[in-house]
Amino acid sequence: MTTIYFIRHAQPDFTVQEDAARPLTVKGRADTALVTEYLKDKDILEVLSSPFLRAVDTVKDFAEGIGLSVKTVYDFRERKVDSLWIEDFTAFTKKQWADFDYKLTDGESLREVQERNIKALEDVLLANDGKNIAIGTHGTALSTILNYYDNTYGYEDFDRMRSLMPWVVRMQFEGTKCIDIMKINILQGEI
Repeated sequence: MTTIYFIRHAQPDFTVQEDAARPLTVKGRADTALVTEYLKDKDILEVLSSPFLRAVDTVKDFAEGIGLSVKTVYDFRERKVDSLWIEDFTAFTKKQWADFDYKLTDGESLREVQERNIKALEDVLLANDGKNIAIGTHGTALSTILNYYDNTYGYEDFDRMRSLMPWVVRMQFEGTKCIDIMKINILQGEI
């Protein structure tokens, strides 16, 4: 059995509009200690991440503490919304969850995000059978993965998760078949 611990990044600084370079806030940096504390006894053998700064920085202290480096996987990156900043993110998000193929001119649909994240995950599973892996990720990217394995996971679930930073989802696999999903609010326990 392979266990994947998806770690949604800690609180980002939304004043930085450049998605890939958006850092963690002071609170977000402090909350990475919660990630380290949660993962410390999970026998993690590999730490992967989206290449986006906030995802890497959320798992970096844990990885360094156990003598590993964070390996970035480009296809675990967050969805590209558009080249321009979106003011009404909630309305945009509702449209995307209602139609998995909806996207703005220079953005990605949820289906595209899901397909590349699932492909990246399956590659990780095939290369790491039987290991425990931590993956730094993002809210939308992780939500599309959850939707792939549980098609009842939709906008309402995504909306409830939006304020949970950091957030952990433990998924267990036999080969590439998901056999268990546990959502964990590391501040409050399982949800």
